[in-house]
Amino acid sequence: MTMPFYVAPEQVMKDRAEYAQKGIARGRALIATVYADGVLIVAENPSRSLHKISEIYDRIAFAGVGKYNEYDQLRVAGVRHADTKGFAYSREDVDARSLANLYAQFLGNVFTHEMKPLEVEILVAEVGSNGKPDQLYHIAYEGTITDEDRFAVLGGDAETIAQRFADGWRGDRDLPDAVRAAVRALAGPERTLGPDDLEVALLGRENGRRAFRRVADGELAGILSGPDEPAGDGQASGGARSGGEQLPGASDGSP
Repeated sequence: MTMPFYVAPEQVMKDRAEYAQKGIARGRALIATVYADGVLIVAENPSRSLHKISEIYDRIAFAGVGKYNEYDQLRVAGVRHADTKGFAYSREDVDARSLANLYAQFLGNVFTHEMKPLEVEILVAEVGSNGKPDQLYHIAYEGTITDEDRFAVLGGDAETIAQRFADGWRGDRDLPDAVRAAVRALAGPERTLGPDDLEVALLGRENGRRAFRRVADGELAGILSGPDEPAGDGQASGGARSGGEQLPGASDGSP
């Protein structure tokens, strides 16, 4: 008679976390930041058809890093939930916080009960209107939500990129300055990222009900060819992430 194979629950959770983290670390990073006119999301993504940044609902955007087919399924589920809730109640009842909570519950359940965790990190962003603040919710692979109040970095080498971006972060940047600052942080000192390497989208406060807009390649090329601001300009702030509040709860196939 063979003895059953036993693994301590702590070891199981540790192995799942390491598996998910390795998959996410292979993904190209993205930065979401508040700027003067809304919320900007800049991702390193050379693909023109496989999007890492998408619209969920009127003033809400979704972004993901990690395994593309897994976070794209989460995007589709979020669109369906938002459409159903908006139709059954009202469009104003659909908000980023409720979507982030649903994503966190799902990711947490998968991480706890399934053999393989999802190799994804996702972001749900909502641009504020009528005096309401912008919202950035970073949901990790195990279901943990972080409420970011300035910016969020997801994907491989996130801590280093976040530190570079935090050094000169300002919330009053205009769109060109915000894009160039995000691209500099993603590229680092040893690389250069051009329009063909990037996917850029925004939630504009002045865009009306449908706030989501992609920055086209021609517009992006013009922005990147503009002058960089002097190093050290802006209000410095330390920390690898944006210092948001932790809320209890979430192989890169992506482009």
